[in-house]
Amino acid sequence: MTKNLPANQAKTVDQFLTEVEKHPIQPTSASRLIFALDATASREPTWDLASSLHAEMFNAVDSSKLSVQLVSFGGFNEFRSSSWNSSASQLLREMQTVRCLGGITQIGRVLNHILTEASNSDKLKVAVYIGDMCEEPMVELVSMAGQLGLRRVPVFMFQEGRERYATEVFRSIADRSGGVHMPFEPGSAKQLAEMLKTVAVYATEGYAGVKRIDTPLSRKLLTNAPNR
Repeated sequence: MTKNLPANQAKTVDQFLTEVEKHPIQPTSASRLIFALDATASREPTWDLASSLHAEMFNAVDSSKLSVQLVSFGGFNEFRSSSWNSSASQLLREMQTVRCLGGITQIGRVLNHILTEASNSDKLKVAVYIGDMCEEPMVELVSMAGQLGLRRVPVFMFQEGRERYATEVFRSIADRSGGVHMPFEPGSAKQLAEMLKTVAVYATEGYAGVKRIDTPLSRKLLTNAPNR
């Protein structure tokens, strides 16, 4: 494309095209899904599992209709949010830049970020959170979850294991936001894959799409909100 241009112009054009590839224009019709994960040190095995299964979200739906943003926290007050990714390969590149580091949970920052994104675009349909612990007061988290419920942005709280306080908090966040709390066994690829597929279908097709699949999460969704 640039072979007939002067060398200095060709270099400029090539640099521009490289930047465009890094930040592709998202289709305006794509539904948005926030994929949030606890990236503290103990979560490394689950991060690796989620990385190996992330493509399940795109494979379950027409990928042109789904755009995913990765959100994570770990270490000392480290919090990250990626660009919007319209393909599994883009999302994987984002996930590969994250390193799990010791630290406390920052679920409040995750919920606040989701609120900000929901304020900026009505394309945000759902958020997913994967974690096992909560080290924050419940009251503020549930209050933010209620605000997301008013904006009709449900949060699906996927809990690895069954730590008691986390179960209480995760269930409350899901209930107040209109989402679902789903525990899964540590290291269970099958359970997590099914949940990621279901939430992608929900994000792009709503309850009509959920009705055509049969997973534990889809059944729980339809039971919780049969009239939607």
